[in-house]
Parts: sequence; structure tokens; C-alpha cells
Amino acid sequence: MHQPKLNPSQLDAFGAEMDAVRAQVRSDLGERDTRYIKRLIRFQRRLDTGSRALIFFSLLFWPGLTHALASWAAFLPLITIGTVGLGVAKILDNMEIGHNIMHGQYDWTGDPELNSQRFDWDTACPGDQWRHSHNYMHHTYTNILGKDRDVGYGVLRMAEEQPWRPYCLGNPLYAFLLMLNFDLGVALHDVEADRLFKREKRWSEAWPTLRGGLKKIGKVFLKDYVLFPALAGPLFFVVLIANLIANVIRNIWAFVIIFCGHFPDGVEIFDESICKDESRGHWYYRQLLGSANLDGGKLFHLMSGNLSHQIEHHLFPDLPAHRYAEISPQVREICIRYGLPYNSGPLHRQFGSVVRSICRLALPGRQRPFDLDHGHVR
Repeated sequence: MHQPKLNPSQLDAFGAEMDAVRAQVRSDLGERDTRYIKRLIRFQRRLDTGSRALIFFSLLFWPGLTHALASWAAFLPLITIGTVGLGVAKILDNMEIGHNIMHGQYDWTGDPELNSQRFDWDTACPGDQWRHSHNYMHHTYTNILGKDRDVGYGVLRMAEEQPWRPYCLGNPLYAFLLMLNFDLGVALHDVEADRLFKREKRWSEAWPTLRGGLKKIGKVFLKDYVLFPALAGPLFFVVLIANLIANVIRNIWAFVIIFCGHFPDGVEIFDESICKDESRGHWYYRQLLGSANLDGGKLFHLMSGNLSHQIEHHLFPDLPAHRYAEISPQVREICIRYGLPYNSGPLHRQFGSVVRSICRLALPGRQRPFDLDHGHVR
């Protein structure tokens, strides 16, 4: 599919309109935004604590643990609700709270609790490494091969412009494993393991980053897989498994939402040369072509960290994400006037196209050259 071209003056005009949308929201930021994120933080912490307490309370019903008339029927619903609740708490911490605060979306408040440089989340990737690999590398060079390491995370072939080799046959398996362990994949992102194995980078160069990642991984693993399970005494492994399932719930959801925002049909991949001497308008233009949205209601958008509005997030990464739903009709209207695509669809359709791409790109095929004006559409 051929994407429409904008000439330099049109790009400048497009960029000016996007700047105006951003300025409009920035001028309106205030107590409503602070109240929203602080209320959500309180809710998330209570949900985390309550879910863990429910898991421990359910152990009272473990057969043989007490003299009460315990049964599996009494035990399973409580531990299931607690485990799912903990998974939801981890999703909120990861996506709507951690991701957005660490983007600097609330730095304007001057609140130390909401400061992007101080905040750290309950996941394996150290905050400072994530701010470099995501805030800088990904959002500056979105979907540019050789710059944006989110294109395949150094593991997957996600574009026909990437050379095929026999290793790529495992694409679906690698994607499945990455989905289950997405927090670890993100934690090791800045290490650039693929370059290490290709001997393009020395271990001595990677060690400082790897050491920081391993330290953070050890911290979260100690909490979820040692300390909390140890409090359960003889039922150590029951709590360990509940915590493991909660983390997997978070990982699967994060993988699905993030891949649907970056790799469904209609999203473009670009060559490095496209960002040379890039204007502000062209940067907005590239962010639009390299992103896709997900249709859904308020709860769905909340659980996605509002990354269901990936287009708006890539256009305005430093605006509070809960504002994206408000400005998305305005962004869509601007795109229509300029004849630009606004890629949006339901979760099942977007993720289905992602899965098809992962499987198709596992197989050898003719490697396409880039259209240097636009990149290529999947």
C-alpha cells in the first residue's frame, strides 16, 4: 500500500497543527491530572496489598492445614481471585503508572513522587536503562531499523527489510517466549545481547548495563519468589506459583498491547537515512505512520496504560496519557484533512495481523529495498 506524500510546506503545516494540539493540552494541565494519577497510585497499591493478603488468606483453606472443613472448592476461588488481582495491580503499575510517570508526563507537577528521574517500577528493567532505551532511542527513532531496538527487541525478525537467516525459522517460538518473559526482555534490552553474540560489541562494554539489570532482576525476584513465599511457610511454592502467574499475566498483556501498537498491518518500518536533517513536521509524520491504535472503552484504555492510543502517545509522549482519548478525535480529523492514515482497529484484528507477520517473517522471502521517502508498510 502506497502512503501519501507531503511536501515540505505541508509537513511544516502538519507539524504546526500537532504543536498546537500539544500546547492546548499543556496549557490545561492542573489539579485534575494530579488527582487522577495519585488516586490511581493509591488504588493500585491497595489492590496489590489486598490481592496478596487474599492469596495468604486462602491458604487457611488448604486441605490438611487446619482442622476446619477445608476443601479445594473453598481454596481455589480465593487464590484465583488474589492471583488475578495481583496481575491487574502489576499491569497498572507497569503501564498506566510506571510507564507514564517515567516518560515525564507529570514532571510539571514538581511532586517528588511523580518525578520521572526518581520513580522506579515493580518490574525487572531498571528505570534509568528504560528511560534511555525507550524514552530516547525508541521515541526518537521510532521504527527505524538500526536505530530503534524495539523493532524485534534484538530477537525477532519483524520486517522484510531485515535479512533472513535460518535462525528466523524460530520467530514464532521466540515471540512466545518473549511474551511470557517480557519483563526480562525489556530488562536486557540495553545490553544488546544480539550484538554481543555477533561479536559487534564486547562483554566489557555490556557489563555495566548488564550488572545494573541483574541487580534489579534480583531485587524483584527476591520479593516475589523468595520473601513473600517464605512468609507462607510450608506452602512456599503455592505463593511462589501465584506470584509467577501474576507476573506472566502482566507480561502477556504488555506484550500484546505494545506489539499491537507497533507491528500490525499498515504500520511502516523506516531506513536510517530518513531521519537525517528531519524537520519537526516530518518527525510527527513518521510517528503517525509508525504507530497504530486499538479500539475500546475506558477500562480497556486504562488497562493498556492508554497505549491503546499509541498514535497519540508517539506524537505526544510527554502529555499525561489519560488525555489521549480526549485529543484522539482532533488528531484523527487533522490526519483526514491531510490525507494521512489513522490506523486503528479492535484488539483481535490488530493482534491477529501481528501474529501473521511474526509467522510469515520466519520464512525466507525476497528482501525489499526501502522506499526512502516512506519506508515500507507491513
